Amino acid sequence: MSFFERWFGSKDLENVQPDIRFGRYSDSYKATSCYDAWDAALADFEDGRYLASYEQFLTFLRDEAEDNVHWETTGQGLSFEFFQGSKRIVGWATRYRLRAEARVARISEPRPELLRRLVEQNYSLKFSRYALDPDQHITVVFDTETVDASPYKLYYALKELATQADKQDDLLLEEFGQMEPVDSTHLVPLPPDETHCKHQFIQQQIRDTLAEAENGALDRNEYPGGIAYLLLDLVYKIDYLTKPEGFTMETLERIHRHFFSKENALTAQQKNQLLINDLRALLERSESEYSREMYRVQTTFGITAPVTHDRIVNLIDSELHQMDWYRDNGYFKIAAAIPSYLIGYALFNYAIPQPDRDFFHLFFRVTEPAYFRDLGFQPDYCDPTTLQLHSKNIRRAIDQIVRKHRDRYSNLRPAVTALSFDNVIAFSASYLLMIRDLDLTRMD
Repeated sequence: MSFFERWFGSKDLENVQPDIRFGRYSDSYKATSCYDAWDAALADFEDGRYLASYEQFLTFLRDEAEDNVHWETTGQGLSFEFFQGSKRIVGWATRYRLRAEARVARISEPRPELLRRLVEQNYSLKFSRYALDPDQHITVVFDTETVDASPYKLYYALKELATQADKQDDLLLEEFGQMEPVDSTHLVPLPPDETHCKHQFIQQQIRDTLAEAENGALDRNEYPGGIAYLLLDLVYKIDYLTKPEGFTMETLERIHRHFFSKENALTAQQKNQLLINDLRALLERSESEYSREMYRVQTTFGITAPVTHDRIVNLIDSELHQMDWYRDNGYFKIAAAIPSYLIGYALFNYAIPQPDRDFFHLFFRVTEPAYFRDLGFQPDYCDPTTLQLHSKNIRRAIDQIVRKHRDRYSNLRPAVTALSFDNVIAFSASYLLMIRDLDLTRMD
């Protein structure tokens, strides 16, 4: 799951926490019944029971917590709808054909530069295509004959359609304007207090990080790697903790793509400067612009790649030691950014095992205490003013994560005694080493 509602704290502190979501949705954490439905969909398709196969396929996609997929059968076939972020996807299937489409936006007049953009997008799509319907709606469409629509093909085709539509609506509205948003009645705006808190956090974090990157003690030309850790940590932290949609989300993804691209010949210093420029553009956006991108969505397809705990181990082994030099030489903000970067990078790119995800979330509860207090979470794991760690609360939270996952991970026994509570930097390093050594052998 991508949100945490009833976590952490002793029995007398364990109140219902704010219903706030964090991080990217993943469809990797499915119940056993969903995988049973997948197997049934494959069997039905092989036997030519196409409509029965599609029902089982939709059962596989459905997430009860998201309430994201609905369908009904009629004498003519099957009609369905599902949600991906800001978009509603509708479709139908008969014994002979299947079609799905998502309306992105309605345009008042077909501007050449907009139409050219959509045609160019079509070249990058494998299963679906952009089209204009008779009412001037930009629409992403997928259709196929049922005999050619196996569950495997459906999964990747509908994922492409849904993620394209979800990604493009805010971007096209932001860039071209003069378009009407459509099919957005399912979106639930976040409460104003939550939106304000997230906007303030984004603004303050960008200001503080840019001040350190551009005017801090570390020479950014001589040590561009340290500056990169600082900036990328901010990018991934904003993505996970504030969960923006639309323009801000695309900006964060573009920063990530450009920084790690192997196709350009930019130096590390030049990449850092581009990253700074993009962050400064986010800093200039108003609270009302951010508020339009702060809403609760239902999601069907995750965009992060599933990995095992071994990937987390490799990431920690390859990067965590980099903090030693910065800590030993007094560059404490850079040193603190490195473990935070590791966690943010993993959450941004991967669907990691659930215990890892829960431990990573607790890390941010510890290291960003003011933000979580402002959002209404209790108890504190670190004093927002003095940054003194509350070791008893942290140990209790770790124990609750273990108990939550013990049925599936019977060897989950974190070495809590090895944690250092001297300061946040020492805690961060010891905490990641504790996570590194977890045994996440599953019982099923």
